[in-house]
Amino acid sequence: MEKIAFKMKLKPGMREEYERRHAALWPEMVSLLSENGISDYSIFLDEQTDTLFAVQCLTKGSSQDLGGNELVQRWWKYMADLMDTNPDFSPVTIPLIPMFHLD
Repeated sequence: MEKIAFKMKLKPGMREEYERRHAALWPEMVSLLSENGISDYSIFLDEQTDTLFAVQCLTKGSSQDLGGNELVQRWWKYMADLMDTNPDFSPVTIPLIPMFHLD
C-alpha cells in the first residue's frame, strides 16, 4: 500500500462550509473512493494559511486519478466556490514529498 499527500488552498472564511460538506460526503463518493483502492483519507487545515493537507492510502491510483468520472466532476463543481480550482473545477493540488515516516 502506498501513502501520498498533497495540499490544496481553501478560500478565506470557507472552513465551516468545507467541513459541513465533507461531513455529508455523498455515499456514492465514499463507494467510488473505496472501489478504487483509496482508504484512510484525511484532510487537515492550517488555519494560518487556509492550506488543506490531504493524506490517503492507495492500493490502485489516487483520488486525483478519478477526474474523468462524472461523479467526481460533480463533486469538483460543488466544491469550487470554496477552494482554488483549475479551469475544469478540479482543485489545485500540489503533491507533497515524503521526508520522514515512523510507524
